[in-house]
Amino acid sequence: MKKEKQTRRFFMKAAGLGLAGLPFAFSALAQRDKKPKDKFYAVYVGTYAKVGDLGIFQYRLNGTTGQLTKVSGYKGGANPSFLTLAPDQQYLYAVNEVAEFNGSNTGAVSAFSVDKKTGRLTLLNQQATGGGAPCYISLDKSNKFALVANYVGGNVAIFPLQPNGNLGNLRTKQQHEGSGPNTKRQEKPHAHCIVPAPDNKFVFAVDLGIDKVKSYRLDTKRGGLIANPGGDFNAKAGAGPRHLTFHPNGKFAFLIHELDNTVSILAYNSTNGSFTQTQSISTLPAGVTQESFCADVHVSPNGKFLYGSNRGHDSLVVFAINADSGNLTLVEHVSTQGKWPRNFGFDPSGNILLVANQNTNNIFTYLADPNTGKLKPTGHSVEVPSPVCVQVVPAFAS
Repeated sequence: MKKEKQTRRFFMKAAGLGLAGLPFAFSALAQRDKKPKDKFYAVYVGTYAKVGDLGIFQYRLNGTTGQLTKVSGYKGGANPSFLTLAPDQQYLYAVNEVAEFNGSNTGAVSAFSVDKKTGRLTLLNQQATGGGAPCYISLDKSNKFALVANYVGGNVAIFPLQPNGNLGNLRTKQQHEGSGPNTKRQEKPHAHCIVPAPDNKFVFAVDLGIDKVKSYRLDTKRGGLIANPGGDFNAKAGAGPRHLTFHPNGKFAFLIHELDNTVSILAYNSTNGSFTQTQSISTLPAGVTQESFCADVHVSPNGKFLYGSNRGHDSLVVFAINADSGNLTLVEHVSTQGKWPRNFGFDPSGNILLVANQNTNNIFTYLADPNTGKLKPTGHSVEVPSPVCVQVVPAFAS
């Protein structure tokens, strides 16, 4: 009985708040029950697919849960493996990683328009790249030129971008020379990556075959790549440098090596377009002896962590980045839940990481902790034939 009186007294006291207290109470309840709206992103996947004529696939990503939903597939020509999007999302560009195009010993690059409402792709045109098996494409910071690395050709090329998104004719090609100590993989030059510097004054071409990062001055008026030999970075012999990415602060960069499974931290001199190594660190756990090869490397959107992919060990390595020096400290290794993790990427917020497992034909998603850098599997995945590259952008209207 006493308990009943206390209960009644509680409600009477609550009622005593009067009308003035009701809005506050209901507002608090509404805020408690209100769930944050899910953010959605568009994901384009470049592949080595041989499913009909489809090679580029579009998905919708729930940026809260990591769930992927297939939207469509597109004809992208043969082996549209590596992709990049224009900053305004109006155009997408893909390399066609082949050794022959239109009867010549060269690969190709394709331009697509992007529908503003649906994200649907429409092929605009294609150009020969001037070298076999192009494997990487990026755009300069002015969005006026496309930069391409030809792996088999051992060279890099630059193409002007037309106002309508089309690729102009090849403007400049730079042929690399030399070899490395690994006779199976470094018998000649193998350009694997090409990226512009943050200030767009220089362009850097990573060559696995000659253990170098070649430095070029970028002529934005004529679309030229001018050799800057004083800025070339010489990697450790046999390391096999593969991909390079800059930190958001532009003061240092990270170079991942395919053949010796290491990452080099490079201090960047923006005056002469050169690098100085400050640290080298393994991407594999101590004691691992199985054959493995690094593939991709990315900085988290908040700039606090570096991630790299290990093919063979089939893992992602996570490092914490020292904000002053760029040097790395190991955080963890995480299974990619598939084999041969090629490329991976973040959604723009940095909440979701997607990894493409080429040999098991799937993409898995992870929640990325912004404070620790650690990855937690979301439980969501999709099947994609031979996925090579993922590009994530803000979602379209529908």
